[in-house]
Amino acid sequence: MAAMTILVADDDKEIRDGIEIYLKNEGYRVLKAADGREALDLLASEEVHLLILDIMMPNMDGITATFKIREAQNVPIIMLSAKVEESDKIHGLSVGADDYVSKPFQPMELMARVKSQLRRYVQLGTYGGGTSTLSVGGLVLDEEAKTVMLDGTPIRLTPIEFKITELLMKHPGRVFSINEIYERVWNEEAYNAENIVAVHIRKIREKIEADPKNPRYVKVVWGVGYKIEK
Repeated sequence: MAAMTILVADDDKEIRDGIEIYLKNEGYRVLKAADGREALDLLASEEVHLLILDIMMPNMDGITATFKIREAQNVPIIMLSAKVEESDKIHGLSVGADDYVSKPFQPMELMARVKSQLRRYVQLGTYGGGTSTLSVGGLVLDEEAKTVMLDGTPIRLTPIEFKITELLMKHPGRVFSINEIYERVWNEEAYNAENIVAVHIRKIREKIEADPKNPRYVKVVWGVGYKIEK
């Protein structure tokens, strides 16, 4: 099987080249861009399995690039930034990023995040498992085709959003704590998970709920967690 391709976009050449070395040592094919516009051009002409995007870049920043990518593709996106404020992290996740790594970072941590996101991407793609269809009311999730329909209309979810929705729909009525959702979906120990999970739940509601502030499907149980209503 051909090596998976990862696109690295950062305006700092040393960072781009350094990440490339570690990725190639792991067997990945690497494309590089100096800004978001270059990244979009490469994405339009190449098959890319994961993007690593810096937030602060000239011409087009990582936030804008992520927003444009999410209009058409669900490829995993890991954001990089020297900013460590929680609000910046939430902003990145809210426009469609799947993960966030703060600079300076340990290369092995980034490689672990890359492998985790690619694992999920493969599981949600043509290599994915079961043949069952999950349905709750007008919401239908096809585990084989990896699609979600609402009253017959396709709903475009990111890989993380799909996994959260799938988890909740497999157990309608069961309340999952925030930490349990994080650990099951991200496959790592929960740490400061509340805002991260909440952002993704909000994005799911915006896509599947007629009135996100008065949701029909994804309900919060205050002080406990979230559930899909039967």
